[in-house]
Amino acid sequence: MIQPDKKQNEGKWERSVEENDSTLYTLHSTLDKFHDIRPYETGEMRQAFEDLLADRQFNLVMKGFAPWLPRWASHGILRLMFRGVNTPLDFQKRFMKPVVKHIIRKKTDGTTFDETELPRDKSLRYTFVSNHRDIVLDSAFLDLLLVDNGYPTTVEIGIGDNLLIYPWIKRLVRMNKAFVVRRGLTPHEMIESSMLMSQYIHHAVNDKKENIWIAQREGRAKDSDDRTQDSVLKMLAMGGEGSQAEKIADLNIVPLAISYEFDPCDYLKAKEFQQKRDNPRHKKSKQDDLDNMKTGIFGYKGRVHYHCARPLNEYISEMDAGSMTKNEFFHALAEKIDSDIHSRYRLFPSNFVALDALSGTDEHAPEYTGKDKERFEKYIDGQLAKIDLENKDEDFLRERMLTMYANPARNFIRATQDKLTEK
Repeated sequence: MIQPDKKQNEGKWERSVEENDSTLYTLHSTLDKFHDIRPYETGEMRQAFEDLLADRQFNLVMKGFAPWLPRWASHGILRLMFRGVNTPLDFQKRFMKPVVKHIIRKKTDGTTFDETELPRDKSLRYTFVSNHRDIVLDSAFLDLLLVDNGYPTTVEIGIGDNLLIYPWIKRLVRMNKAFVVRRGLTPHEMIESSMLMSQYIHHAVNDKKENIWIAQREGRAKDSDDRTQDSVLKMLAMGGEGSQAEKIADLNIVPLAISYEFDPCDYLKAKEFQQKRDNPRHKKSKQDDLDNMKTGIFGYKGRVHYHCARPLNEYISEMDAGSMTKNEFFHALAEKIDSDIHSRYRLFPSNFVALDALSGTDEHAPEYTGKDKERFEKYIDGQLAKIDLENKDEDFLRERMLTMYANPARNFIRATQDKLTEK
């Protein structure tokens, strides 16, 4: 465990700005209250790296990648690569960027990024609220896309502690700009944890000048019917100052639509649907979480597209938030985020083939060719074959998988029609 610098925590950090800048503040720091959840800071990276190398489980993982390489040699190579790495951003650029580029080359047909609705000033910081497809890669792809498109920094991300099943995983993700989201808490603990996380997110955006990525809901929408949970927005408004609207505006939220042509975890999600249907008490194991992470990273994803909507602050300023109840405000904001995400999906032939398959029509046939349909049907058959269940319900599993691909098209059609109606 890395301990915070005692002198730093007991000391006082002061910063003053000229009066003509309209800001004058003094920040007193007596306790690093975010220590247990935040990413590592600059002065902690070296020790975190050494602790990683000393971890037995981590060394077993490394041995799997290069079984012929003795431990002293692999450590020497890693230490050499770590030279000059002082910050989590340095670590991402040195270690993670090449890994993510390799995944894109080998496991996708390319990634694209539409940032045309964002302001031209790339020094601005955002809280990206997006739909959630992959446990690891949603934020990792975004990191790379931001850097490759000239943004000065990447994103800090929230990751559930249910995924941090080994100390080395927790250490590695905190080196990679992740903050920890606690799961499985009592209602009272959940309130305290949410308050702390919200305060940290506000601190990261406004004091540390970092971007944040957060999913629109807890966990992934396994049927790809992406909906923003009001509770996520309420959590974001627990920190900061002012009214609910001012607290949300303080984070400069950008709805982000993530589109994968193929979801390598689709068959695992379908399997879980049947397991919960057959046994409502079914819960995923830690091994299930690891399998989802591994499959998501190393599975084929086809084309991948990220599309940023306009920041929400203009919309928030036009809302009559003062006349709304708290629940009304957050529900309206969630619906706006949903509309922005749904209308910016990049749809692929697979989405329309699935939609027609479920309806038993060829209504959307102009959106795909016979070869597209044949390819998708073959893909679904291959994914279904991977499901190992004792009482395997093929019809149910197929319907669940088709629904995963049809829902983005349904939501896109509905959202774009609504926007036309508004005009």
